[in-house]
Amino acid sequence: MTLEVIGIGGYDEVGKNMTAVKYNDEIVILDCGFYLPSLVEFQEGGGNKKYLTPKGLQKIGAIPDDSIIEAMKEKVKAIVVSHCHLDHVGAAPYIGEKYDAPIIGTPYTMEVMRTLARDDDVKIKNKVLPIKTGKTIKVSDNIKIELIAMTHSTIDAASIAVHTPEGIVLYTNDFKFDNNPVLGKKPDLKRLEQLGNSGDVKVLIIDSLYSSKSMKTPSEKVAREMLKDVMFGADNKGHAIFITCFASHMARLSSMIEFGKKLNREIIFMGRSLSKYSKAAEKVGLVNFSKDVNVLTYSRQVKSMLKKIEKNRDKYLVVCTGGQAEPNAILTRIGDGKLPFKFMHDDHIIFSSKTIPVEPNIENRAVLEKQLASKGVRIFKDIHVSGHGSIEDMRDMIDLVKPEIIIPGHGDKKITHHIEKLTDLLGYKPGKNLIYLNNGKRLTLK
Repeated sequence: MTLEVIGIGGYDEVGKNMTAVKYNDEIVILDCGFYLPSLVEFQEGGGNKKYLTPKGLQKIGAIPDDSIIEAMKEKVKAIVVSHCHLDHVGAAPYIGEKYDAPIIGTPYTMEVMRTLARDDDVKIKNKVLPIKTGKTIKVSDNIKIELIAMTHSTIDAASIAVHTPEGIVLYTNDFKFDNNPVLGKKPDLKRLEQLGNSGDVKVLIIDSLYSSKSMKTPSEKVAREMLKDVMFGADNKGHAIFITCFASHMARLSSMIEFGKKLNREIIFMGRSLSKYSKAAEKVGLVNFSKDVNVLTYSRQVKSMLKKIEKNRDKYLVVCTGGQAEPNAILTRIGDGKLPFKFMHDDHIIFSSKTIPVEPNIENRAVLEKQLASKGVRIFKDIHVSGHGSIEDMRDMIDLVKPEIIIPGHGDKKITHHIEKLTDLLGYKPGKNLIYLNNGKRLTLK
């Protein structure tokens, strides 16, 4: 009887997350995500849609190379997705078709996946099983999957417990402990503690992206107060307000809507991704933004509204895409002069997100900020808290679940090795019970 953890993606880079857990002759895949820098580079280069196939996307490095398990594809019993971010779910409709296995995730995660697939004209061939957190599903004779409520920078996220006769593999990409979420469930600390007290957690795969930060990641309530302070504490009378954030951040968007209403401004969402994520959340009953927001998707709608806003700039709050300065995003196109709106001196632009630290995003944001600053606008940056736990969140996770072995996840060793300052204190030693995986490598447990 053997238990294996196989690194497929996300252990040599930030993104492209994909891990396999193998018990004897049965496999469960955990996450299946895009590598966004490769995807952005492909799109910026006017990439041919013929590459939007599993082989084509693997060729450009945009999705994981699953060749290490391809010979065992008939053994795959389930593909389980932790949350709706593209670096975790984006590749599932493409890679999933190789496997005769259901795709499992929370209702919002599965609805976003369906929406993304429709947008790319991709048919999901797998059975899709939406499962609420707190539920367990048997996927084979020997493996059960449990989704445990977790907080992140999107709603309906889950940590995944893979139950086998040899013990539990607990997968926590991505997580933070936010006991005061603005929207959605609190993390299920009681269940994590129960798993830890059972003594059955064989392996913990832990989100270590922010292991270098000696802190506890702040609650979303902190970001809400930061946003409130900017929107009400800086004089915006007579000036436009444009805000960007991650389109999937429903809690942040709900705060923007609330504050926009208090400012007596009409709230406008501009951009395809904002429409997709918010409509998916409405469809599964998690939000009801459409009663308060005018959501614009099509170019002609956006152009018409921007002309209207330019004449009455302090009557509107515009929430738009472009926080990462993506080439086709609304704010980028305004900065480039491709959309009919001219910023004026002292207009407000609020970046309620941090720049994802990869070269295309860093370079594009620098260009956009320079364009905007030349107009004399007021730029408010980093009005944000992360969805990734810092080292004190990691300490709490380890203390709760008491794993035999820890595998740092969500980045290469240059990023994740900072966890050693904690794990050394807790008795986990590199090469013994602190194991660094690489893509294409496996850890075998007897």
